Amino acid sequence: MFTFTDQNDFLDRRCVWVNGPVIVGAGPSGLAVGACLKEQGIPFVVLERADCIASLWQKRTYDRLKLHLPKQFCQLPNFPFPEHFPEYPSKKQFIDYLESYARHFDINPQFNECVQTAKYDEACQLWRIKTVSTCGSVQSEVEYICQWLVVATGENAERVVPDIEGLQEFGGEVIHACEYKSGEKYSGKKVLVVGCGNSGMEVSLDLCNHNAKPSMVVRSSVHVLPREICGKSTFELAMIMMRWLPLWLVDKLMLVLAWFILGNTESYGLKRPSVGPLELKNTRGKTPVLDIGALAKIRSRDINVVPGIKRFSKGLVELLDGEKLEIDSVVLATGYCSNVPYWLQETDFFSKNGLPKTPFPNGWKGNAGLYAVGFTRRGLSGASLDATRIAQDISKVWKEDLTHKKQKVPTHRRCISTF
Repeated sequence: MFTFTDQNDFLDRRCVWVNGPVIVGAGPSGLAVGACLKEQGIPFVVLERADCIASLWQKRTYDRLKLHLPKQFCQLPNFPFPEHFPEYPSKKQFIDYLESYARHFDINPQFNECVQTAKYDEACQLWRIKTVSTCGSVQSEVEYICQWLVVATGENAERVVPDIEGLQEFGGEVIHACEYKSGEKYSGKKVLVVGCGNSGMEVSLDLCNHNAKPSMVVRSSVHVLPREICGKSTFELAMIMMRWLPLWLVDKLMLVLAWFILGNTESYGLKRPSVGPLELKNTRGKTPVLDIGALAKIRSRDINVVPGIKRFSKGLVELLDGEKLEIDSVVLATGYCSNVPYWLQETDFFSKNGLPKTPFPNGWKGNAGLYAVGFTRRGLSGASLDATRIAQDISKVWKEDLTHKKQKVPTHRRCISTF
């Protein structure tokens, strides 16, 4: 790695040549790519805007969070979970696993480096990634030059905050689910949870367990499935059936089993989509809710299911059916989105929503050395698969270059000699 520096009292500008890929994002996906590249003997640089790995897990998740799928479906390449971990590891256990993973493969991200722009330079046939970092009172700008760019910022980089009429007039606390930690401080309070996905369900359950009075807004249809069927993970059971049966039939069977175990969820205000849960996940990326106790609280009316919101006013929310509720706080469990369109200057591979245009399983590779990992809508198992493919693809070119003894460094130096 070559560094060119121009420094003054206030601003440190550097241009860095990376002899390998630049990976943007030090979450599970970025770590998986780094580990696979290590196995191939390829150097790389990981850029992370936060001050730690897996910042989403460490800083933007609630305390009671556990993996929704069994650990064997969530482990990263070449490093299994410890045997003593439970089948569904806790938040702390998963973070410990990721930190052990980074140490094992000697992955050391460049923390506090926020990517501003990334653009492919056609003249040099290289990627230029500009970052800004702040250390104390000193701000640094760095431009990384590399042959390969791996986008590992994932589907959940930024919170989604809907524009709801009157929300600013409400007057009470309004937070996104990424700021929610525990229901302890909400004991005895009336809390409106906006959203009925896995986060909305779990936040509502946690509020119940801390003697709060949650109302959960269900704006659209949702599939609720038991986390386990006859002691076996619902996800694992679905994967086994899909080896032998078409997806539509697996969906039918899953819904029949869910009906026997959970009953008719529509009677509690949870209308099911017309499309099956697996097809909906594959086509629209909408994950079914795996129930871990919230449905029992909905049956007992400890969680109040309400329709969509019309508007907020001082201390009140008016629903689409005309009902008005007095509430103390609002938790927006309204999900996350990709931030790729804000910094990646590229329009062929990524769509406007920040996801690859090419669907799974071919959405991991673009043109000109561009790769994506963590955008499969198939969780950590999908990210691990793509990480392996990316490392193998880069390794192929890397080894061909070594075989033919192509010395590219002098050319790169000429490209960046003006900095």
